[in-house]
Amino acid sequence: MAIVPKIFSSRSGQEGDFFLAVKKILGFKPKDISIYEKAFTHRSLNEKNSEGQPQNYERLEFLGDAMLGSVIASHLYVQVPGGDEGYLTKMRSKVVSREHLNELGRDLNLIKLLKTNIPTKQFGGNVHGNIFEALVGAIYLDRGYKYCEKFIHKRVIKPYVDIERLEGKVISYKSLFIEWCQKHKKTFKYVVYDDTGNDELKHFAVRLQLDNTTVAKARATSKKKAEERASKRAYYKLQVAIEKDLN
Repeated sequence: MAIVPKIFSSRSGQEGDFFLAVKKILGFKPKDISIYEKAFTHRSLNEKNSEGQPQNYERLEFLGDAMLGSVIASHLYVQVPGGDEGYLTKMRSKVVSREHLNELGRDLNLIKLLKTNIPTKQFGGNVHGNIFEALVGAIYLDRGYKYCEKFIHKRVIKPYVDIERLEGKVISYKSLFIEWCQKHKKTFKYVVYDDTGNDELKHFAVRLQLDNTTVAKARATSKKKAEERASKRAYYKLQVAIEKDLN
């Protein structure tokens, strides 16, 4: 049975609960509320239109990702006239990082509007960012580029994009650690193994070895997350040497 928020009970009404909730998030009136309904529909419902095409947020998520990149790139191009292509690309990546998009989705509590067959507590953290991207895509389809740009400036750029703060933000500690190792021709290895703890979800544990010496350990629900956590711990353990070499 579909887990449908009560807010969806007035789907057809232009002044229904869902319409008003979306309007509050956007700061302006939606023209076609059905686009936003799709942006908050999870694939687990297996909804399709009359032509048999899936009706969920995934295609809107793809579109929203592109729109976010476009608006953020334009903003950085204007605000940092001295930044070269590599610098601007790195800064844009920091703004639209998965971690940041998830934070944006959580701040707006978008998951409360999600229509799904799966209990929301079972979703991973990325669902928040996915819905946020889908919402941006819906705005573009419903109201065009200008309204999409306005929303991104209000919800992303104005409260979160601080050039100086972004310059010091690390996107991936693993990439930073590997870059430092390669620069100094140091050998490193991530030793990954199953963690047979008492947690309900399966965990992975990682030992990060530097020149055959373990410098950090970590565990998480995926190998990627465990490696990133171990890298972060290694980074802070070796922070003085790494920052001296890479800055």
